[in-house]
Parts: sequence; structure tokens; C-alpha cells
Amino acid sequence: MKVLLVNGSPRAAGCTNTALEEVAKTLGEAGIETEIFWLGAKPVQDCVACGKCRELKKCVFDDVVNTLIEKAKTADGFVFGSPVYYAHPSGRVQSALDRAFYAGKYAFAGKPGAAIVSARRGGTAASFDVINKYFGISSMPVVSSTYWNMVYGNTPDEVRRDEEGMQTMRNLGRNMAYLLRCIEAGKAAGIESPVQEGAFKTNFIR
Repeated sequence: MKVLLVNGSPRAAGCTNTALEEVAKTLGEAGIETEIFWLGAKPVQDCVACGKCRELKKCVFDDVVNTLIEKAKTADGFVFGSPVYYAHPSGRVQSALDRAFYAGKYAFAGKPGAAIVSARRGGTAASFDVINKYFGISSMPVVSSTYWNMVYGNTPDEVRRDEEGMQTMRNLGRNMAYLLRCIEAGKAAGIESPVQEGAFKTNFIR
């Protein structure tokens, strides 16, 4: 089993990565393979609603988002991490997830997901809520912890000194490992994934 941890910070080894590494370390101790995937520091194109992905089964803009979709196909669970900017996730995270979930929802659907956010001071709750929205529309079990998945600090060292934040990351890793093993045991026992209805899409205005 493998968990893909996505670093949505422009800094490869900053505060967000510090939190992700704590989750990954705990998952590794539980025997779960991990990969931390950095979205990079280059601008990420947002979704232009062209609909070409329905034909291509990937995004028409061939960049890091299509790489994310490909990696998602072989992952069993996900942790998406973002710094907090103006009380919301980073623009690259939102652009990447908008496109990845629209063009490659099939690669994420039904698999456990978790969000983590990192802030110097405020905006974590709003940012946490934004990322969780992607799971709720994709039939993904949401993995929680013993507090909301957030850490505080302006540097990696400060994040490491956030004792409850680091504890929350470790407990998140344990909960993710447990849920993955439960899903694996269910499949071994012959429990099938639920069949989803999809015939109705109604608009508010007709």
C-alpha cells in the first residue's frame, strides 16, 4: 500500500514539507510506502473549463498536474499539504487540485484523503475546509486526527516545536494506515466498493 503526500508549497523543504515528513515517517513505521510529491515553484495553470479532459482523460495543459494524476492512479491514499496565504490554500494547490480532480477524478475516487495546512498565525481553519471539499465530491473517505490537521510556525524548526501539531501529524499517519488496512481487509473478505449512482445532475435554474 502506498500513500502519496503532495507538497503544495513553493518551498520544497519548508514548513508544509516538515509536517508531511512527520506523517510520512509515521506511515513508514506502520509499513506503508510513501512518496512526497512537490508541485514545484513554477506557476500552475488554472482550469479554463475547456472540457478537453473528457476526451483526453487528462488535462490539456501537460504539466505537473498530469504527473499528479498519473501518480494518483497507483496510490491508495493521499495527504495534500498547503501553506496558508491570506486565509486560503496556496494558489498552486487550488489550481492543481481543480484540474487534477476534474480531469482525473477516477484516480482519486474512493481512496482515503487528508488535508494538512501550515500557517504562521491564522487562516488554517478556512484553508483546511477548502481542501477537504475535493474529498467530499469524490467519494473519498476523509482521514482525521486528534485535532484539525494543522501546524504552526514561520520556519521548519518552529513547526517542529509545535508539539501538538506534530502529534496531530503522527496520529493522522496512524489513522491513515489503520483505514488503509481496514479497506484491504474488507476487500480480502469479499466486500466490494459501493456502486455509485450518477444519472442525475440538476441545475438550480432551468
